Amino acid sequence: MSTTTAAPGTPAAAPKAETPWRRFAAEFAESKLALLGLGVFVLIALIAIFAPWLAPQNPYDLAQLDIMDGRLEPGTRNGMDTFTYWLGTDDQGRDMLSGIMYGLRISLLVGAGSAIIACAVGASLGLLAAYAGGRTDTVIMRLVDLQLSFPTILAALMILAFLGKGVFNVVIALVIVEWAYYARTVRGTALVERRREYIEAAQCLALPTRRVIFRHLLPNCMPPLIVVGTMQIARAIALEATLSFLGLGVPITEPSLGLLISNGYEYMLSGRYWISFYPGIALLVTIVSINLVGDQLRDVLNPRLKK
Repeated sequence: MSTTTAAPGTPAAAPKAETPWRRFAAEFAESKLALLGLGVFVLIALIAIFAPWLAPQNPYDLAQLDIMDGRLEPGTRNGMDTFTYWLGTDDQGRDMLSGIMYGLRISLLVGAGSAIIACAVGASLGLLAAYAGGRTDTVIMRLVDLQLSFPTILAALMILAFLGKGVFNVVIALVIVEWAYYARTVRGTALVERRREYIEAAQCLALPTRRVIFRHLLPNCMPPLIVVGTMQIARAIALEATLSFLGLGVPITEPSLGLLISNGYEYMLSGRYWISFYPGIALLVTIVSINLVGDQLRDVLNPRLKK
């Protein structure tokens, strides 16, 4: 059996260049818990996206609900004997498994949507405050301090008491109570970056202020912004669940996880635990998976935390 060897003087194959994305992926993969959290979150997101095709029942279609099927135990067959209520039903006869799948759609939509909008608003104001300085910085940061001085849940309750129920109104309320976190985070990072040489070079070239802020300053403020955004998604999902549990969130015709938990709260002591228990488990797993990813992102993107 013959083997081939490289001729003397032939250069060896160059190793693959380590790009920033490869280095980031390698450092992120060092945490098995973070990979588990990412996998669980991706699975939850897929279930939420494909809920109309995966769920055995449309819990939002009142024509498919039968009050006679209310509070059935897990594993019971439905009246038409077409499918099994694997997680039981609530007091409205809604299949809990289908309700959780559709509830995840509302929770993720509200959490991700409010976080993206709040990030855009807060990051823009934070960059403006750091770059402009002076009175602009003072006014914006006093608004941030005023916003952060109010308890989040109390401020959200006051806003929804004025706006009323609805998914869109919940998103608006969450944006109002969340934008200040992004503004403070971005301003702190931008104040450091503003003193860098590349910002002075861009100003010497007489580049437009908008280009300096969004093309040069913003990209270097992204690492802490990504970490805060990830954490705020979990925070927004938990806050939406709290508002829905209190009856000021989404309408009863489009239940989220918080409203599903609220529907079974009065039955907890009567032995019908599944009405609140399974939506609570789904909410807990969703928030924990996002937090696991956010914790690892914080460790990877913050050089001071690296060992």
